[in-house]
Amino acid sequence: MIDKANMLKPALIHDYLTEAAKQHGDKPFIICGSKHVSFQEMDDISTSLAFQLLDRGIRPQDKVAVLLDNSAETVVALYAISKAAGTFVIINSTVKAGKLNYILNNSDAKILITHTAKARIVLQAIDVCEEKPSVIWVTPTGTIPPALKTAMVSYNWNELTSQEKAVASVSLPRADEKDLAALIYTSGSTGQPKGVMQPHHKMINVAQSIIHYLENDHDDVILNVLSLSFGYGLYQVLMAAIFGGTVVLEKGFVYLHDTLRKISEHCVTALPVVPTVLAMMLKLQGIEEYDFSSLKYITNAGAALPVRYTRQLRKLIPHVKIYPMYGLTECVRTCYLKPEFIDERPDSVGFEIPNCKVWIADENGHETGPDEVGELVVTGANVMDGYYKDPELTAQVFRPGPLPEQVHLYTGDFFRRDKDGFLYFVSRKGDMIKTRGERVSPLEVENLLLQIDGISETAVIGVPDEIFGQVVKAFVVLNEGYPLTDQQILKSCSETMENYMVPKYIEIVEALPKTPNGKIDKKQLKKREELNP
Repeated sequence: MIDKANMLKPALIHDYLTEAAKQHGDKPFIICGSKHVSFQEMDDISTSLAFQLLDRGIRPQDKVAVLLDNSAETVVALYAISKAAGTFVIINSTVKAGKLNYILNNSDAKILITHTAKARIVLQAIDVCEEKPSVIWVTPTGTIPPALKTAMVSYNWNELTSQEKAVASVSLPRADEKDLAALIYTSGSTGQPKGVMQPHHKMINVAQSIIHYLENDHDDVILNVLSLSFGYGLYQVLMAAIFGGTVVLEKGFVYLHDTLRKISEHCVTALPVVPTVLAMMLKLQGIEEYDFSSLKYITNAGAALPVRYTRQLRKLIPHVKIYPMYGLTECVRTCYLKPEFIDERPDSVGFEIPNCKVWIADENGHETGPDEVGELVVTGANVMDGYYKDPELTAQVFRPGPLPEQVHLYTGDFFRRDKDGFLYFVSRKGDMIKTRGERVSPLEVENLLLQIDGISETAVIGVPDEIFGQVVKAFVVLNEGYPLTDQQILKSCSETMENYMVPKYIEIVEALPKTPNGKIDKKQLKKREELNP
């Protein structure tokens, strides 16, 4: 006899939310401040909003943009859009009007879901849109200001998410598993962001691969301080829905003490971070007084994890597993280091994730040998579908492989693989410094600089030089109370680095520029150097 209950297996990202609601019901899925939203509530509210999106003209594969802080409403919106067979576009909440206008135009967004607190930027952006999207306003007062109602086609979030609005007799449309679930915008080489096309089946595959190697289960509680517009942050929510865990969602990592207290308050087991978050955390006075006993693992992605940070973490919380990882929006995750190798190879990002293969190409496109540096090339179920409305760039980066439907993603990142097969990130292609006939990895210099007592953060770039073509320049942030001078730092560098690696310039700064996703923004540093050579 056929088991009809198992005939339709989860194939779309919202299917996992519905399954989790059946299995876990009243268990908290999203905790955001004082708001606790269970799996069942999230499933019900997102279904209600999905019907309302359909009533407002959303059709399969239409794009719906979401401009909100990390919040329960953001999670409701992404699942509602998915249930309506649309494609969600989550935009970083710190976006300016110009970039917002570009993303709305480029994505062909039919609706924008946003907060009334962002009205000024939204009005500026939409005023010059080619096709003006209608707006669903999240408002703390429950009513939309009259000026916003008259300025554009507007709807009230509170009314649209009322559970009574759901029409049970009408079926929601169903997307195909190869349809786009999301457009995730990432910084582009031309200065404009590019929308990475992420279909349902690939997002599910990579999320399941990560869950597999992290060994997640329904008892896990993730503390997420990363923006949901950032793939790394978004996948924390998608993964938790798959394995039935809870996400404690924070708007950021500004209020360190409050955020760290939530680890013990909510029995947090998982903490995904980027290096800048760790830098802030590790230099916090009294960090050793916090209760980290519930924590099982810390993951790092977005940028290479400095060896010094790894060693400090091992000393601070020796019971916690540390997973250095590497990935791009174009493939989400590519490789990770198993925790048992963290002391032996703290600078490695390990091996490929399940369902993924990589190789390293030299300048002629041939595979490199052990410890030879080349460009990392990725193939597998984690490689996404290219860039929205940019076939030329897609053809450059996503190249056909030897087998039908096989795609090789050329990452633009330099890597090497040692004789034992471990992978090591070396540099972004454009960041590699060529000086004195040698190639210098900024990451290698940064790791050595961070070994100097008193240095908390650093960024290394190449700057023009009449004699050597390029020389090394290091920007350094000092720990409070360490009166290091640039000459003292240079002296330490000369003792630990080969001559061609030693920075010619050291600039001590109060802070380094950061991207909205918390990564050090070297583009800003390079631009500043160009303007002030």
